[in-house]
Amino acid sequence: MQLIPGFSSFLRSGWLKPVAPVLTALVLAFVAPQTQAQSLFSPAIKVNQDIVTWYELDQRQQFLTVLGAPGASDEEVRQALIDDRLRRQVMRQAGISANPEAVQLGIDEFAARGQLSSDEFLQLLADAGVSRETVRDFIADQLSWRDFISARFISQARPTEDEINRALGQSGSGGLQVLLSEIIIPVTPQTLPQVQLLADEIALVEGFDAFSAAATQYSAAGTRTNGGQLDWLNLTELPPALQPVILGLKTGDITQPISLSNAVALFQMRGIRESATAAPQYSKVDYAIYNLPGGRSPATLARAAELREEVDTCDDLYGIAQDQPPEVLERIEAAPAEIPRDIALELAKLDLNEVSTTLTSNNGQTLRFLMLCTRTLDRGEETSRADVANALTQQRLQAFSESLLEQLRADATIVEQ
Repeated sequence: MQLIPGFSSFLRSGWLKPVAPVLTALVLAFVAPQTQAQSLFSPAIKVNQDIVTWYELDQRQQFLTVLGAPGASDEEVRQALIDDRLRRQVMRQAGISANPEAVQLGIDEFAARGQLSSDEFLQLLADAGVSRETVRDFIADQLSWRDFISARFISQARPTEDEINRALGQSGSGGLQVLLSEIIIPVTPQTLPQVQLLADEIALVEGFDAFSAAATQYSAAGTRTNGGQLDWLNLTELPPALQPVILGLKTGDITQPISLSNAVALFQMRGIRESATAAPQYSKVDYAIYNLPGGRSPATLARAAELREEVDTCDDLYGIAQDQPPEVLERIEAAPAEIPRDIALELAKLDLNEVSTTLTSNNGQTLRFLMLCTRTLDRGEETSRADVANALTQQRLQAFSESLLEQLRADATIVEQ
């Protein structure tokens, strides 16, 4: 069967937020083929007054198979479809249904992810035995549930100014810290397609052990020796554009592959907490890059290790670079938002005068010996308050969605065949 490329990572990324966990659970949990003893339109599951037929199970299975979504156990599949019916019942009582124009936009977005037009997307599914109604119902359910959750809980989900301040590290009571694992995969123009495919596959793994194993096998960062695990980081020390992405993760979630200048990065959330002291804000970061020819060859990595022992501060690099071309040593002072994302990610992990040898340039032919010189404190905001407020709101709407669904399950009468 032909698979549509690009959808596995799309589904994993949390399409149609703020109910990403609901959608992800739905698309990753599917059903074993219908038994021959059952009629296509006989009930497979009864959920209160509603039923799920074997035909619907077969249609959804075909749908997800064409999208290339991974399968799941029968127990997980049945639970996902039970949840689907419970959501429909609540929305029916509330008089909420998806706008046809919004459903079409959802189909357009879905199709575009596979670089297809909507007609091509629907025809490809039809050729695989999936009806247009199945696709439209699937997308309409997600849109309706999103609208329902937002309408019911938005006033409770919006963060206060103090909560935004805490997330930004601007409150006297402290700021947020995150515990992450990382995978940094070097890339060249020649290896880009293979690295992108590998990164998409890693983004779909489940559990800390699987991500740790991938970090040990594929990551070029120094953290690969302990499964990619980083220490606690202040949220405000991460690149400004990355902060809302990280803040939107739940424990165990993995980011979509993040493109850097010469690498692809993935991060897994292992924990989040509020620190006892306020996280600092910085107006300027001073750092140095000493460029070593040879990329990540054993000889160059060995020289970088020796250099690490020879220098105590960034100023020591001037003596090392003496009589060499000016481009060998770069000394840069920039605002956090102006620092390239790959460099900013590495600097976030470093204390003053510490070194990273993860990055390369010149298509992997040059190793970048990166050293943090100084950080200049500032109380200005580098991350948009609107971004942080939106991320906090989405997290809370997801929590409300999951809590309501759990309550609906507890109150429902469910009969499985």
